[in-house]
Amino acid sequence: MIQRNILSLEWFQVARAAQKMGVRSEGAVGKNGLQAATRRFPTRGPEIETLFARDENFRGMCDDLAAAEKALAAVEHLPENIRATRRLEYEELVGELVAEIEKALDQANIFPISRPPKH
Repeated sequence: MIQRNILSLEWFQVARAAQKMGVRSEGAVGKNGLQAATRRFPTRGPEIETLFARDENFRGMCDDLAAAEKALAAVEHLPENIRATRRLEYEELVGELVAEIEKALDQANIFPISRPPKH
C-alpha cells in the first residue's frame, strides 16, 4: 500500500503525458474507477455500484485501479531504459488493486434484504 502511494504521483504524470499526446487504448484510458472495477468483475456489477456509492475507501481503490491501468497503457511512451521496469511495477500494482477490490467486495456482504410481509 505504501509503495502504491509513492508511485501514485508517477501514475498520474505518465497518464497525463499520454493524454496530452492523444494516447488512447482499450481499457482504462479515459475511464473512471467504477468502470475499471466493473470491467474486472463484470458479474459483480450491482455489488460494485452499491459499494462504490457508499464507501469512500472503495471508491479510492477503484479510482487507483483506473489510474494504474491508465499508466500501464501509457508505459510504451516512457524512455526505453525504464519502460520494462515500470511495466512490471504497474502490472503488479494493478494486480494488488484487483485483489484489494475483490477482498472488499467479498467482505461487504451486499445482498438484497427481504422483509416478511406485514399481517
